[in-house]
Amino acid sequence: MPRSSWRLRVCGTAALTSLTVGAACALTPPAVAATAVYSEDFSDGLGTFTAAGSVSTGTYGARMSGSLFSDPALTSAPIDLTGRSEVTVSYTRAASGLDLGETFTAAYSVDGGSFTSLESARTAAGAASFRLPDSVEGHDVRLRFSLDANSIAETLTVDDVLVRAEDGGGPTDPPGSLPPVSDVTAPGPYAVTIDESAGPDGDGWLVYPADAGRDGVDHPVLVWGPGAGSDPAAYEDMLRQWASHGFVVYSEVSSSSGDYMVDALDWLEDQNAATSSPLHQDLDLAEVAFGGHSRGSIGTFDVADDPRLETTIHVAGGSFDGNGPAGLRNPALYIGGDDDFATPNVERDYTNTGVPVWFNILNGTDHVAATRNGQHIITAWLRWHLADEEFRRTQDFLSAGCTFCGLGEVRHKNW
Repeated sequence: MPRSSWRLRVCGTAALTSLTVGAACALTPPAVAATAVYSEDFSDGLGTFTAAGSVSTGTYGARMSGSLFSDPALTSAPIDLTGRSEVTVSYTRAASGLDLGETFTAAYSVDGGSFTSLESARTAAGAASFRLPDSVEGHDVRLRFSLDANSIAETLTVDDVLVRAEDGGGPTDPPGSLPPVSDVTAPGPYAVTIDESAGPDGDGWLVYPADAGRDGVDHPVLVWGPGAGSDPAAYEDMLRQWASHGFVVYSEVSSSSGDYMVDALDWLEDQNAATSSPLHQDLDLAEVAFGGHSRGSIGTFDVADDPRLETTIHVAGGSFDGNGPAGLRNPALYIGGDDDFATPNVERDYTNTGVPVWFNILNGTDHVAATRNGQHIITAWLRWHLADEEFRRTQDFLSAGCTFCGLGEVRHKNW
């Protein structure tokens, strides 16, 4: 079996001995990647791109349609490469219906100059990646995708635009964003503080970066529900892992109703507003997730329609009647185990899910071990959905060779 699967099997076996195993098992780290300088998947519109001609956006990306009157094009705002080196541009594209003599073009320009073609063709589908010349380093680069076609039925669809580069010591991410990491299986860049008497009733755990707000960062929020018969202490290593990556995590003993999660988020909003709070004005309350293990997952289903949520996370906790997904409004992460009695329920929920969903049935994993064995998947998912690291969409989740695809049986739909 793959090395990553072997490592998970060892972790799962060890975790059977105790629900409160203290040391976190680590997956084989994914390959180190250059820092993501810019990304756009067009799911919320054009982002920093501007459009000319007939262009639409959606979960499929940005789609240009041909015209007799005006060729469509997408052009990005300038992308600052100050202090950057070894710059690469990648994206997916799909051309449809183009006749002989008709083409699409992907190009770049430097400091507002003329555009240089990366590729120009009549037919293409799938991913493309190009290393830009060293002459772009330290300058502003714009990207442009254009279509030369005459019919509205002739299209070019572009998605998952990503610019990556090595950090040459210049500015990195803009204020408000989490520091980039190259390995989600390792602790993140923050030391962690735990308050074990936090929350609306003083019986929850608040786990957060010790220097919250450093460099102007606003920290996304995760409210986590433990499994039945357990408490936050059983998940301490995982809560610490997520907080070390810059997330503020709140956890308390769970219930199936999920009301405690809503109350916890209300309390966190109050903490963000209170001048006496260590998190005063340091929370990004537009980037919130609810999630949990077993009963914590069931409670998450119960309140998944809260309009403040960006995503939900469900580990080894399928609903008993198959109706859990009915309240989902945003992308969801499902994690199960091949030795977990709850997996059939999770599979049924997956079948009944109408929102974008990604599901991994982990090898060598039982009900108890599912969160620990899946914690790094959750880290990457949070960095994608709450920290807007769009490159993870393809790199870690939605590609045939994704980072976590070798850890078990992967399914996804509705993207």
